Amino acid sequence: MDLPHLPAIPLRILGTGEYVPSQRIESTSFDQRWAKPTGWTQRHVGIAYRQFAGPDEPASWMAAQAAQAALQRAGLQAADMDAIIGVSGVPEQAIPCTAALVQRQLGLQGSGIPAFDINATCLGFLVALDLVASAIATGRYKRVLLVAGEIASAGLNWDDTDTAALFGDGGAAVVLAQADAGEASCLLGTHMETHCEGADFCQIRAGGTRVRFEDDVQIHAAASRFEMSGRATYRLAAQRLPAFLDRLFANAGIGLEQLDRIIPHQASVKALDHLQVALGIPADRLVRILQTHGNQMAASIPLALHHAIKHGELQRGELFAMLGSGAGLSFAGAVMRY
Repeated sequence: MDLPHLPAIPLRILGTGEYVPSQRIESTSFDQRWAKPTGWTQRHVGIAYRQFAGPDEPASWMAAQAAQAALQRAGLQAADMDAIIGVSGVPEQAIPCTAALVQRQLGLQGSGIPAFDINATCLGFLVALDLVASAIATGRYKRVLLVAGEIASAGLNWDDTDTAALFGDGGAAVVLAQADAGEASCLLGTHMETHCEGADFCQIRAGGTRVRFEDDVQIHAAASRFEMSGRATYRLAAQRLPAFLDRLFANAGIGLEQLDRIIPHQASVKALDHLQVALGIPADRLVRILQTHGNQMAASIPLALHHAIKHGELQRGELFAMLGSGAGLSFAGAVMRY
């Protein structure tokens, strides 16, 4: 994703969409579970409430609901898409890819529209955006649907006071296309870095071929839960973030002061506060939805983008950056003119 000194790619966000799961979970419910004073959890994680998916809301269905909303805003049909790309951090099932399940949810049987996933944990949307922009620029695709359905609640350790109340579920979608002649919308630059010394800091060890069910059922069950070393993650991220930001803005050929909005991954209140300080920007330039959504993994950035557009925080012609960190430890960012 590091492509310095290249011209901007004409790219337009045609529509965005969101799906809000059915179960609203107040932070006070965690206070009760952990026998904490009322308000302790909200002060600890900075979240008032988040939504959890019910048994009749699988990840692909939530992604498809968000996709329908995005398509409606774009004035398009699902059949108009040249590709459907799933960007969720955790798939609905190991095989097939979640995008194929979304295609089915959208009623596209027989269409043959390519459907595949790009997994970069919480950064899947930004990585897909970068790859799709190149494909659109070369004429490979005209219109692409990016979708995320995340059910973080499926893998949480409910006794971990640092992580159990931090995450939320949800669906997000974005329709992308080449900007027409005369339109200012474009992708100015991207950048991604991975620092594998942090690979063990955020992980779910089961779900692949590393920890196998037939080897030990108890170990497999334990390894199916999310594990995070928060302090180690924060320390490494704080060390690497400034240089990453410098490279991102250099690739885009702009200065931070030119940006109208910063749309970050809603990782945690501590991460958002640190980012605001590192950037040296006022609070109203940083889009935050963490308090009412929680960390929704790869759906987090497209959902924050959706809310910024929906609530008028981002207007056509304005410059903005989307950025965040994910397991790996990785950073990714994209600078665009909306």
